[in-house]
Amino acid sequence: MISKGKGGRYALLQAVKDSDYVKKVYGGYLNVYVEAFGEEGERWDLFRVYEGEFPDLSELHKYDGFVISGSTSDAHGNELWVLKLCFILQTLDAMEKKVLGICFGHQVLCRALGGRVGRSITGWDIGIREVSFVEDLPPCSYLEDHEMPSSLSIVEVHQDEVYEIPEGGQVIASSGKTGVEMFAISDHILGIQGHPEYTKDILYNLIDRLLNMEIIEKSFAEEVKCRLQLTEPDRKCWEKICRKFLKGR
Repeated sequence: MISKGKGGRYALLQAVKDSDYVKKVYGGYLNVYVEAFGEEGERWDLFRVYEGEFPDLSELHKYDGFVISGSTSDAHGNELWVLKLCFILQTLDAMEKKVLGICFGHQVLCRALGGRVGRSITGWDIGIREVSFVEDLPPCSYLEDHEMPSSLSIVEVHQDEVYEIPEGGQVIASSGKTGVEMFAISDHILGIQGHPEYTKDILYNLIDRLLNMEIIEKSFAEEVKCRLQLTEPDRKCWEKICRKFLKGR
């Protein structure tokens, strides 16, 4: 738990174990998310859902918003904790609680609410990618900014994607690689395929880990690292969008 005094109360539904690097440099993923999306005066609680740790159903009403992290697990898989997470997300949707899904969180949120997800037909997306907002955006306060550009760059690390969004949802952004980079339902559900919370050093470490596990090839890893030297993610803009969404303003 991280508490900064009186204010909103939020929960991180963490779907992956803290990496050694993130623990050493940041103290864990909770700190990464709070640094990116939190504000002074808030309380953030951590639930390691990948270990079967979930908020009690009777406690859900006490939270102002929820964030679902990325994961090494498949959002389309049938691990018990993934299925339980889907049930929790259906409950939060019925309560119209603010829920922000990141990467795996984006995918599992889509699945839980009736969409379809699976392996990307174009393979891994790793690096920094420019995503473009659709022209006819639905009215949503978190995107209503006169300085908002038509596209933003974001860190991407995923091999799965959303095939079809839930009924009643709307695609918010897409890219040349992925059709559904963002989707929303009403003003309380938001999914983002990329990682607005990631810094480049976290991404570099992830590339090294994937390489060491022989999940990606050395030539591919070196190519991605070279491209990373030429661009930066629009982290401040993404953080602003996520904060505005979670705080309802």
